[in-house]
Amino acid sequence: MNAVRTFEDLPDIDAANVVRCARVLLRRPLLRPGAPDGDLLPMIYRQRAVLQEVFSSLLGYRLVVERRFARLYKSGPGDDATRGESSLSPRGYAYLALTLAALTGIGRQVLLSRLVSDVRAAASEAGIAVVDDPADRRALTAALRHLVALGVITETEGTVAATDAAAEALITIDTDLLGQLVAGPLAEADSPRALVSTAAEPGPRSVEHAVRRRLVEDPVVLYRDLPDAQAEWLLKHLGTESKLLERFFGLVTESRAEGLVVTDPEDYLTDVVFPGPGTVARIALLALPELLERAEPRESDGRHPVAEADLAEVCAELVESYPAAWSRQATEDQDDLVRSVRALLGRLGLLHREGEQWLLSPAAHRWLPQPDATPAPGREPEPPAAAPAGWSLFDDMEEEGQR
Repeated sequence: MNAVRTFEDLPDIDAANVVRCARVLLRRPLLRPGAPDGDLLPMIYRQRAVLQEVFSSLLGYRLVVERRFARLYKSGPGDDATRGESSLSPRGYAYLALTLAALTGIGRQVLLSRLVSDVRAAASEAGIAVVDDPADRRALTAALRHLVALGVITETEGTVAATDAAAEALITIDTDLLGQLVAGPLAEADSPRALVSTAAEPGPRSVEHAVRRRLVEDPVVLYRDLPDAQAEWLLKHLGTESKLLERFFGLVTESRAEGLVVTDPEDYLTDVVFPGPGTVARIALLALPELLERAEPRESDGRHPVAEADLAEVCAELVESYPAAWSRQATEDQDDLVRSVRALLGRLGLLHREGEQWLLSPAAHRWLPQPDATPAPGREPEPPAAAPAGWSLFDDMEEEGQR
């Protein structure tokens, strides 16, 4: 493929820089100066031709690179509810879309009061009920703060997070970034559901791009979850794909009978670090062995059924067994702890709901405890064999000197 040939022609240092830039763009698809990793923009600009070829050929992604920003147009997650900006509620997402619509024809600067008025007018035009209460204002503020974080709007005077509803602020709009923000094909969709579905469609090499996108974007990919054509293609090209992912994106593929786990040894491309710090992450890790043992895997896909009561019981046992190990705030509400553990396992792709049943992925086996080299209590390691009498550390050196 063209990307491989282009990449092979690069000197080693340039090839390493391309991989570094590709990883940054996968994590930060809208990159600008002053933002995290924004110092790599000059390097991305220099390597833009190779990077554009890599993303287009391997993933079917479009990459736009200017001196002031870089925008990687990735496919959407479809109906995957575990993906997305966690700081935005569904209401917040609605306000984000309405704000983008309002900003499109507003110019380079606007007062906050005018923008809020235009957003609510757009909501009314779209048939969305607006209630001017604290919860609604928090959702709108979260959408505006998200645009500030992306660099699309700047608080020139005042702040969009003012708690006083009468507070004013002057907002400056980066129209170049605004025009690059929306990735979904708006002209091709006649409904919100159609937009989500169309945005998630694979590239021109439908099977190849669809599978490779899953491997790059999702930590766990099970053959059963793929359409037959994609599963067959992946099984046929597994070795080649593993080498390609490591070579271009620094990802390591672990193959299992049921599917694959794709990891980043540096944890840079990992949006959820696991195992990780914190009470919820540690309880989730320690709960996995017990949950796997409580139910036999299904023959069809190797998933383990998990009852809600079992998850609650395992979490309660861990909290009671090691009371000093956990944050009191995280464990004082048992129901909330169980919900948090379940949500974390869901975001990792390890737990999902099928009807009224929860199912634990066979990939959970990779986190089972493994014995280390520490001897069991009461069993000391055997001492090394003693050297022959009359020999010293320097005997071999003396022999070498005489040869």
